[in-house]
Amino acid sequence: MAAQDGKERNSKFTTGSGLELRRFYAPEDLAGWDYERQVGYPGEYPYTRGVYPTLYRSRLWTMRQYAGFGAARESNARYRYLLSQGQTGLSVAFDLPTQIGLDSDHPLARGEVGRVGVAINSLEDMETLFEGIPLERVSTSMTINATAAILLALYFAVAEKQGADLSRLAGTVQNDILKEYIARGTYIYPLGPALRMVTDIFDFCRERAPEWNTISISGYHIREAGSTAVQEVAFTLGGAIAYVEAALARGLGVDEFAPRLSFFLNAHNDLLEEVAKFRAARRLWARLMRERFKAQDPRSWMFRFHTQTAGSTLTAQQPHVNIVRVTLQALAAVLGGTQSLHTNARDEALALPTEASALLALRTQQILAAESGVANTVDPLAGSYAIEKLTNEIEARALEYLRKIEALGGMVRAIESGYVQREIQQAAYEYQRAIEVGERVVVGVNQYVDETGASPPLLRIDPEIERAQVERLAKLRARRDAARVDTALGAVEETARSDRNLLPAILDAVKAYATVGEISDRLRRVFGEYQESVVI
Repeated sequence: MAAQDGKERNSKFTTGSGLELRRFYAPEDLAGWDYERQVGYPGEYPYTRGVYPTLYRSRLWTMRQYAGFGAARESNARYRYLLSQGQTGLSVAFDLPTQIGLDSDHPLARGEVGRVGVAINSLEDMETLFEGIPLERVSTSMTINATAAILLALYFAVAEKQGADLSRLAGTVQNDILKEYIARGTYIYPLGPALRMVTDIFDFCRERAPEWNTISISGYHIREAGSTAVQEVAFTLGGAIAYVEAALARGLGVDEFAPRLSFFLNAHNDLLEEVAKFRAARRLWARLMRERFKAQDPRSWMFRFHTQTAGSTLTAQQPHVNIVRVTLQALAAVLGGTQSLHTNARDEALALPTEASALLALRTQQILAAESGVANTVDPLAGSYAIEKLTNEIEARALEYLRKIEALGGMVRAIESGYVQREIQQAAYEYQRAIEVGERVVVGVNQYVDETGASPPLLRIDPEIERAQVERLAKLRARRDAARVDTALGAVEETARSDRNLLPAILDAVKAYATVGEISDRLRRVFGEYQESVVI
């Protein structure tokens, strides 16, 4: 083998987020490093090495494949299939009309019913969605934000019909409305009322469903919008700080709600940076909660998170190669200590996944768990000079962002001014420019192109599903007790005009078979709708 001449492939090596990487790392890169203060032991403050002392040696992460399409009946079949194949938790994707509080027969819903998730209009749909699935024995995550209070009430109503004890239900409602104004756009109300509804859920579940995770504060969608890993950590925790402050202003004690806060992060391509990101976020959150918010309960310091592999990295070109990307991303999540994981399917750059693709994505997790060996020891990369240096650097740079946000008046003000959105847009532009000029390689896109690559079969949503859903909704409206519905909707509107918790009134309304759109419209009457300012 020829000797190396010392010439390197690039003049500079960087992580996926642009952090410069040295040729190698050594003890001097961690000068002043204090193992116990900065790393410590698994299950102990500052939780850099994980929130549980034995982690996957005691219990594997929850394998929670995100799924939902068409009407409730189709999604129910997919859930039952995945559970039969070893999936250990449910994760519900809702269609766009459901996300923004429109029923399937609304003119603006036309063509969108059941397209990117399941269409849910009423308790009838929710009952069908979970038919044959005992909710007291399965953990469910629901990715829903603007209408989170309504969908959570629907879930609780189904659980009660099944005879379940709400105090024993396990799961998560995303309920992270701030990132909708930043990255996704499925908001309805102005920020003030939207935050009120978030804290209503905190308060209601504290009393009625203490094991339920009341929010999943999402950096995932921030990263999908184009942020760097540092920005993902900073803006996720900036949102979390805003939620904590809103709950404290509501009169809740920090240790009353903080143990049920959870997080949702992205697993991107750069394996070393992603592992370091997860560790940095855990440590930074622990310090914020103990030092800034004076939480006394160690559970309030714990950064418990779900991970999804990066949809934005999937390519329509050579889609089978996405299996490799997803495997590496899932490995980063496991090495980083995630509590639950969704692995994307190979065909998701082209359509919702087929049953076969969803199964292959699940099998990816099962191979990591059963065959790779990485689940057999906690935080196996701890002590690596490179990992610890990257962990420190991500934490320090995220703190810089948090100080800037604080100087602007907090996360809500930073969103309203467009600061957060501009930072993400600039990062997305720089990342895309690097691909277009060839500085960053994307296999199959700007290098190693193969025009002959075959695409897998794709899932097609039958247009008949929308027509049938609209017909079912009309039949429901015709046979329900109209007077009971009207009374319940009136109570929702009256409660919205007061400072009382909205959840009891919404729960009564969904039990009367009021629809998601009808309840949302009553809240629109009181709160109005958010008008986005142009970000330049």
